[in-house]
Amino acid sequence: MKELVIDLEAEKKEILKRYRALLRSCKSTLEKGDKSMIRRAFDLALESHKDMRRKSGEPYIYHPIAVAQIAAEEIGLGTTSIVCALLHDLVEDTEISLEEIEHEFGKKVAKIIDGLTKISGVFDYNSSLQAENFRKMLLTLADDVRVILIKLADRLHNMRTMDHMPRDKQLKISSETVYLYAPLAHRLGLYSMKSELEDLSMKYTESDTYKFIAKKLNEKKAERELYVREFIAPITGILKNQGLDAEVYGRPKSIHSIWSKIRKKNIPFEEVYDLFAIRIILDSKIENEKADCWKAYSIVTDFYRPNPDRLRDWISSSKANGYESLHTTVMGPKGQWVEVQIRTKRMNEIAEKGFAAHWKYKESSSDSGLDIWIQKVRDLLSNPESNALDFLDDFKMNLFSDEIFIFTPKGALIQLPTDATALDFAFEIHSDLGAKCIGAKVNHKLVPLSYKLQNGDQVEIITSSKQSPKEDWLSFVVTAKAKGRIKYALKEERRHIADDGKEALERKLKSLKIPFTPDTIFKLVQYFKFSSNLDLFYFVAIGKIDLKDLREFQAARKNVEASAPELEASQIEGLIRKVKANDNDTLLIGEDLQRIDYKLSACCNPIPGDDVFGFITINDGIKIHRTNCPNAAKLMSNYGYRIVKAKWTSQKELAFLTGLHISGIDEVGLINRLTTVISNDFKVNMRSITVDSSEGIFEGSIMVYVNDTQHLDNLIKRLKQVKGVTSVTRFDSEPQRIERAS
Repeated sequence: MKELVIDLEAEKKEILKRYRALLRSCKSTLEKGDKSMIRRAFDLALESHKDMRRKSGEPYIYHPIAVAQIAAEEIGLGTTSIVCALLHDLVEDTEISLEEIEHEFGKKVAKIIDGLTKISGVFDYNSSLQAENFRKMLLTLADDVRVILIKLADRLHNMRTMDHMPRDKQLKISSETVYLYAPLAHRLGLYSMKSELEDLSMKYTESDTYKFIAKKLNEKKAERELYVREFIAPITGILKNQGLDAEVYGRPKSIHSIWSKIRKKNIPFEEVYDLFAIRIILDSKIENEKADCWKAYSIVTDFYRPNPDRLRDWISSSKANGYESLHTTVMGPKGQWVEVQIRTKRMNEIAEKGFAAHWKYKESSSDSGLDIWIQKVRDLLSNPESNALDFLDDFKMNLFSDEIFIFTPKGALIQLPTDATALDFAFEIHSDLGAKCIGAKVNHKLVPLSYKLQNGDQVEIITSSKQSPKEDWLSFVVTAKAKGRIKYALKEERRHIADDGKEALERKLKSLKIPFTPDTIFKLVQYFKFSSNLDLFYFVAIGKIDLKDLREFQAARKNVEASAPELEASQIEGLIRKVKANDNDTLLIGEDLQRIDYKLSACCNPIPGDDVFGFITINDGIKIHRTNCPNAAKLMSNYGYRIVKAKWTSQKELAFLTGLHISGIDEVGLINRLTTVISNDFKVNMRSITVDSSEGIFEGSIMVYVNDTQHLDNLIKRLKQVKGVTSVTRFDSEPQRIERAS
């Protein structure tokens, strides 16, 4: 009992220590009365959460204090946000009402807490409506962007403290984070937060790769630091002599960005040279910023030869999220390319703290890229297109895209994502202009609607009153606004045609003596495999379904089982119950095959040893995916409630098909040496081999059957030792499983 008292005393001291650290973090923004307001919020949170503990066993109050600390220190938010961060879970998790918060802290705080409470469903691990909840969350942008910023701080702390969560929740939360929250942090200009969210997600979804890269970075740390000192030494003195007050340092790239490069370029870690960037931060007056940055650029490029294709000027025109910086890549010592980022203290604060810093400098900065982007979000949300998942995909696509700058005929500047077309530009100007667009003039030359715009193009839109949106437009527009407006227009047109189809269907059914009832319509939709009544009526209207088809339906009607609309949900629940009947809640691949129907997914071809999860489908039972499957983040983020934990049992009697891509120097006998290793040394069956040789370079793909990842890793290791082979990598293919001959 005495032990417990000591623990409680220690916790009490720790809580006060953390609270004081929070006050120190927001010292610079405190005004008269702010400190007492924060104290009142802290006391209320402490009292309300006093009996609650986190999964780790720590007092729950650690979480709101940490979220408030992130909001203050890492985002740079003020007193109102700190109060809201301390109180963010109160209405949802305790007896405290919104009315009590409004009475104690005012309308503004209550409104933000209300926004945070309304969107708490995004974090409901059993919810099947994450996409709709995310849409609701974005609606709060229209009211107060601080809701999103506090939610990002909340998510960051949850990710930092997720070790005690069950594996399936770690996977789901990590996938949701990398799919939605990291891109959102990026778009709001929070680059440090975006990188950390991506790294933490990777720590759980691809833990082996994460540990491998972290270990490699650590091993090369001293060597890297020495190189950075060698690179910086000649520059710093000249910057000072030229009257530039500059801080110059090396900054390591994030683990996630290194992994992205490894995958994108299909190279080993040893061949990734830009493991760090050199950053030059200038202390300049606002009126001298641009000139000072270019002066620093000139000094760097006097010493090191720049790559002309790698200059990025976001000072003349900042990114849509307010990011300003000058990036160049130069040839450093030992023949190594090095990225150099040049910016001022103000620009750096905007790059680190995003939107909050943007507000702070608003008076002195003419840029309003973030305001423009938030207005775009509001326009998107006002779009009547109702499919939340479509909206989410379109929105996400626009979160990470780089911008190009396009001019109107009168010289106004419009920002669009890379790969935007003339039609995207038309919709960006106005929805009606996009809908009536028949072509465009780019730099005074006539181009089609699908023409991809280049940075600096001047565009004039040509319209016709007879034009209307077409289905094929969706295949080349890239902005969410254009996609949303086209889909809505097509749906409206389809609805008008479907109205005629409904009347035509009623007449046709009457002639066949089939009653025109909701039940009949439902059975027809099921029979023709449409997703809605609207599709059925539309296809009748355009003549794709005629009397002959309806007679066939009539003949087959007796055998058609009209499953209830609730079937999908009940099927899923049934499968979940079946899996969760296991003692440890986990689907054991290999043992449960007779009892539970599952298949290996064709999109990522998992083999024993891969980190996997089960995804419950409607028609194919449970599909097994790798956690690093290209589709995993989307599945877990949008359908988290359909994820089940899965792990491999002994699979020695089974072989799994996987693909290897091999490249090297084309030599006589190379194929023979490869097949000898595969067939004789490893006793592995090959299904196919394709080889291409050009200008002395050999490229080949081999489909082999292996037992598990260890078997595959050993095979890859041995193949790499074959003379002439330079690289062996695994790729995904259609899986097939065969019984091993005994």
